[in-house]
Amino acid sequence: MNKKDIGHFRKQFKLDNDLLTINEIFNVYIMKETSEVYHHQSLPFEMVDQDQQELFLNNFKKLLTGQIDEKLFELRFKRDAENSSQLILHQGLLTDVEGWKQQMLIIVDKMLKDRQFEMDIVITFIRGEYFKPTKRSNDETEESDRDTVYSHSFILCSLNQTQDPKKELLFDYVEKEFKYNVVVDPVINLNAPVGGFLFPCFTDNTSDVNHILYSAGKAHEPDYHFIEEILNAEEIMTAKEDKIVFEEIVKDVTGDQLNTSTLANVYEEINRVIEDNEEDEPPKLDYRDVERVLKMSGIEDVNSEKVEQAFKKVIDDEKYELKATNVVPKFKTKSIKINTKLANIAVSPQDLKYVKQVTLQGKRYLMIEVEEDTVIEGFTMIPEAF
Repeated sequence: MNKKDIGHFRKQFKLDNDLLTINEIFNVYIMKETSEVYHHQSLPFEMVDQDQQELFLNNFKKLLTGQIDEKLFELRFKRDAENSSQLILHQGLLTDVEGWKQQMLIIVDKMLKDRQFEMDIVITFIRGEYFKPTKRSNDETEESDRDTVYSHSFILCSLNQTQDPKKELLFDYVEKEFKYNVVVDPVINLNAPVGGFLFPCFTDNTSDVNHILYSAGKAHEPDYHFIEEILNAEEIMTAKEDKIVFEEIVKDVTGDQLNTSTLANVYEEINRVIEDNEEDEPPKLDYRDVERVLKMSGIEDVNSEKVEQAFKKVIDDEKYELKATNVVPKFKTKSIKINTKLANIAVSPQDLKYVKQVTLQGKRYLMIEVEEDTVIEGFTMIPEAF
């Protein structure tokens, strides 16, 4: 699933929406002390109080919020996995309500195996149908975008921690006295899901049961145990890890030193690749692509063998492919941080070419090319001659 697919699906989680039908909701309460199911409850979603529906819908939107390969990860299921979650979830899509509950409890059992939670956990499953229009509305023919739709059955799971109720002091108007508010029921924090998943993924308007969308609780912090042991999915590389691999490969090829103009050229060349493939799958870079990027950026003494060996040295896989979107900082925002003892500066990759490190009279300076006067604390700076 790409960013556009996820965004369109996330927007459907609102009340009275004909593009999304949630049939059942199944809540499972887990006690932290015993790591056992304390209670579970299944209801038709339409039977849930509307205020509660809104809380859950907001929870699901938060679960599906985040950047791909940072917080959201499309995972491929392992083949021939024992007690395969792919098979369990697929059967859960096809069976009746009672059968669906039993399949979800099998998933819950997998979550509880060899796992101790810090707080009580509520695991929420929903089963529903997502309708995606095949084309936009046509004003001239009065054809509605609802006339022809793709239909996707799905299961979505959200994990949420409980938190202790607040200790509060109340004033009783009738008795005219202050009272300590005693609440013993735990509060389920639906505003910050700690994990979850969507099955199946939707690719090119078709359901892809070989992939599952995993959502981490925090960006850059996927739960590898959850991914491999519970979802039975293959190992992943986060965007941060991809970027580190790319940087180490470039360092190995170039000898760990680049000037800012060359680095800016590298980022511009990769961004050009991304823009050329904007409508397609996110482009990937193998060692031949990295070789071409480095050569186009003006780096000398680069060849296929040298880059291939750098891949093997850094990641032990000369055939590994880097996601282009992961290795370039956000191109039009000030995503590059330049830290010195004297000052911290933020620039965008597209403006990095205007920053240079120069040596003058034996001292190093950071020089920034500007088109306008520099104003500091309301004072316009006078250019100084060297």
